[in-house]
Amino acid sequence: MTKLVFSEEELMQSVDYASPHIEAGQRLHGGFDEAGNYLCPRMKNREPAFDAWSRQLESRGGELLAADSSLLAGVRYPSLGQQKLMLQEDLGQSFWNGLTITGRIEARGRILAEMTFPDFQEAVVEDISQMALGHLDKGLLKAHGLDEGGEPENGIGGHDIMWFALRDLAFGETKYREPEIPENIGRPEGDQKSRPPIFQPIASMIYFLLNLLLIEFRAERGFASTEQILRDPDLFQDRREDAERAAKIVDRIRLDEEVHVMSLRLYLGEIRNLTFKTTDGGTISGKEIVDPFWSEITKWATEEQPKLAAEQQRKLFESRILAHSEGERILTQFTALEESKYDGR
Repeated sequence: MTKLVFSEEELMQSVDYASPHIEAGQRLHGGFDEAGNYLCPRMKNREPAFDAWSRQLESRGGELLAADSSLLAGVRYPSLGQQKLMLQEDLGQSFWNGLTITGRIEARGRILAEMTFPDFQEAVVEDISQMALGHLDKGLLKAHGLDEGGEPENGIGGHDIMWFALRDLAFGETKYREPEIPENIGRPEGDQKSRPPIFQPIASMIYFLLNLLLIEFRAERGFASTEQILRDPDLFQDRREDAERAAKIVDRIRLDEEVHVMSLRLYLGEIRNLTFKTTDGGTISGKEIVDPFWSEITKWATEEQPKLAAEQQRKLFESRILAHSEGERILTQFTALEESKYDGR
């Protein structure tokens, strides 16, 4: 009989590692098997659990939320060519800042391990005890949070420290100042237009999970370009071996994040397949809640936010370039390497 109910202790267990994960003097989560392959943390039981819950969802006529990072496949600012030019012209602070900001934002994800989440069972008609959704507050979101922010009390770094480690491998000691960290990288809940007639804490939780999935997609989009920069033989020439090691850490983060993307799509797929109680005593399908929310969030992420972000970044990059002794020349080259012109330029 397929196991569908797990304890928090089971969902937090890792496989036995042949060797620990240590980079740049930092003890990081996960580890390696005998062949040197990276193994994600806390996956001894999470992996079979996700497989079982996914098959169960499919047997009920549901599916994982049909979404992937291709929805963010528009132009990027700065482009890969622009990033490379900046590094070649000794203007590496922008790339360094990007790695630092990513690490700081990842650290915020540890809140998932500390929050108390609303009980979906009180808001839905069906029994969710044997679903992933019934385990969100029984280890699943805690495991996700520890993946992001680590276990500092045990001296084990998560994705936050992994980004700092790979940054320091590539750049070594720098005198760059700590960059300003954006307060919010998801669509603010206060901007939402859809107001489903369900209990507000549950609606907020669904919106939160959708935003979290979008953030994971954005991270996924950044992995390839970051690795490409780190592996470029024209860059970090005095630290090539360390830059290659840094690229390998990015790939390990990618493996961890694939688990997050799949699990979020599972939770949201389950939600779409459920029947929710409304505040007026009726019912509404989960699909009628999730789909309008997702439409709003993706419209913001693909149409509204990129234009605003590009304009903000363009001003910052131009001021940084013009502070260089050959700023005018570099800026001309930099502008020519932009992938596309955004509306409003």
